[in-house]
Amino acid sequence: MKFSFDHNSESISIDLTPSGRRKSYHATIEEKIVEVEILQAQAGKLDLLIDGKRITAYVSPEDSKRWVTINGQTFLLTKASGARKPGHGGHHATGELTAPMPGQVRAVNVSEGESVTKGQTLLVLEAMKMEIRVQAPRDGKVRRLFVKQGQTIDREQRLVEIEES
Repeated sequence: MKFSFDHNSESISIDLTPSGRRKSYHATIEEKIVEVEILQAQAGKLDLLIDGKRITAYVSPEDSKRWVTINGQTFLLTKASGARKPGHGGHHATGELTAPMPGQVRAVNVSEGESVTKGQTLLVLEAMKMEIRVQAPRDGKVRRLFVKQGQTIDREQRLVEIEES
């Protein structure tokens, strides 16, 4: 099975090939090969063994999007192929980060006008008893904050806008 996703303006290709054992795959991500075994799959939760390391991933699907949270970091994966249906979601303004799921803002680590670096934690959210760090997708400057500490948020609610510096 071949998949292609867009993440932070980067196209990622994944090729899953059954390895012969039940629920085990060789995953080729770009040019790197990893061994993946599905230990348990429940509604929205995957327990995986990736190259011998146990990983729990929480997946929340919506149309062609997949919100994936691993170790407190959330990634939005969007299927690269196929057009979006009119009126369904769409891309937000360039540099605008949105909430992966409903929850509460636990910490705001930046202020408007502040310079940030790629990977820097901007906000900390709590959702479904998980801590989710919202990180800068690139270097830039915080143009606008849309939330404050303690605020309850909805899925895809605007959180922060980053502009290139």
